[in-house]
Amino acid sequence: MSNETPLLRLEGVTKDFSGTVVLENVSFDLAAGEILGLVGENGAGKTTLMSILFGMPVIRETGGYGGKILVDGKEVSFSSPFDALDAGIGMVHQEFSLIPGFTAVENIMLNREISKPGIISDVFGPRMRTLDRKTMKDRAQSAISRLGIEIDPEMKISEMPIGHKQFTEIAREIDRERVRILVLDEPTAVLTESEAEILLAAVKKLAQTGIAVIFISHRLHEIVNICDRVLTLRDGKSVRDIPASQTTIEDIAVSMVGREVNTAARREAGRSFGEPILSVDRLWVDMPGEIVRNASFEVRQGEIFGIGGLAGQGKIGIPNGIMSLYPAGGSVMFKGKPLPLGNPRVPLLEGLAFVSEDRRGVGLLLDETLEWNIAFTAMQTQGRFLKSWLGGLFTQRDEKAMKELADEYIKMLEIKCTGSFQAAKELSGGNQQKVCLAKAFCLGPDLLFVSEPTRGIDIGAKSIVLDVLRRVNRDQGTTIVMVSSELEELRSICDRVAIVSNGEIAGILDPESSQADFALYMAGIRHEQSGKENPGNTALEGRTP
Repeated sequence: MSNETPLLRLEGVTKDFSGTVVLENVSFDLAAGEILGLVGENGAGKTTLMSILFGMPVIRETGGYGGKILVDGKEVSFSSPFDALDAGIGMVHQEFSLIPGFTAVENIMLNREISKPGIISDVFGPRMRTLDRKTMKDRAQSAISRLGIEIDPEMKISEMPIGHKQFTEIAREIDRERVRILVLDEPTAVLTESEAEILLAAVKKLAQTGIAVIFISHRLHEIVNICDRVLTLRDGKSVRDIPASQTTIEDIAVSMVGREVNTAARREAGRSFGEPILSVDRLWVDMPGEIVRNASFEVRQGEIFGIGGLAGQGKIGIPNGIMSLYPAGGSVMFKGKPLPLGNPRVPLLEGLAFVSEDRRGVGLLLDETLEWNIAFTAMQTQGRFLKSWLGGLFTQRDEKAMKELADEYIKMLEIKCTGSFQAAKELSGGNQQKVCLAKAFCLGPDLLFVSEPTRGIDIGAKSIVLDVLRRVNRDQGTTIVMVSSELEELRSICDRVAIVSNGEIAGILDPESSQADFALYMAGIRHEQSGKENPGNTALEGRTP
């Protein structure tokens, strides 16, 4: 750092919620054109710190904060995100804030629409001007092009693959004329490796133009590769601020959790399984942004079955279709009986459960307590946590049982919260994900779909989630189908891994297969075409991997 006044400085920032300190005396500088990596476990205070910087209303509504924020050496206090935007601070949140029914252009240019005069406006005034859609499209396309990605600017957000939504979010921020500081919260969490590489290259180019970047990610290799400095938060305190060139992934992990971390659970050798519990034949799913048109596979009783593949190729669509969250067809057999498609209640009644990749949109009741979130589905589908009176004429929630269960899962999953009474919306993203898992475990399913269970959570929390999935599989006999963009994670925990390409199961591999084998299948190149045996065929014949 030079002796020049930093573009951004935080001095002794402190924040508490209802007496619980979540940030304590956090300080750092950020220079123009610098990329600062911000790391920490879920609940360490990263999101709260960025909410303070961006003037989010929740900070003001909960008593404000202590300390100072200075931009160009002058103290600022933002009462709303609009104040932060006016000061040149842009932020891409972990959860999408796009309007699904709008196109990419309309989202990128939202509140900055360009109008043009016409005959009517000449007569009735400037309020009657019409949108200059061509100029807006050109400007949006320019922002997209700066990211090095191709996106149809006229495509609606609801029809986009999830990776394209992320690029649209970022394009919207960099289109702002005065943006000087850009906060990226887990920008690559939903991207494939190739998309992530494109984004990282774009971030470096933006920094070269003088834009300062705060880059929050749990993919520590990205932090080391792209950032100039790495700031670690732990339990609300800044415990380490070091040049990226002077640290390693292992050192960062230890600084985050205060202990050495086993980054990957390992599957147990010599496992054996029962007959197929789930048989899927020629499944198609009509889910925006996902291609599922001819997927066939079997899952055996007691195994952990992985589904991977590139974004938009169908891996996310498969569980959403089987759980009837989107229109689907084909044949699905569960426990030897046909599973009707089209009614989301049926799979739950038959013994399936689903942890969705969309934890905020599908997984949680954000305004409700943790105990209510965890027990709600079991209460609705299984009649649990209800006490009957007068022969069933009246029912009442069993608040005590709900609290005991919530406390049990909070302990098991190490959910960082103030208690089971806390609202789900107040938790960090990773802890919200753990609540979604607890809700599914509460159902005691025979088969559990988990979609992107570790997306956007830190390295320590990943280890906890993967270990809990293994324990539930081993101790309760729950068959698990895990869908993930993290191939190494699938290989570390699954007994077999199916790769989806172009809406079909391209192959089913043993996790010990080479990286090249996985790459061939993800690229849609079958092993038969290169003279190799398809390991997925032998696996489907019932032999233990």
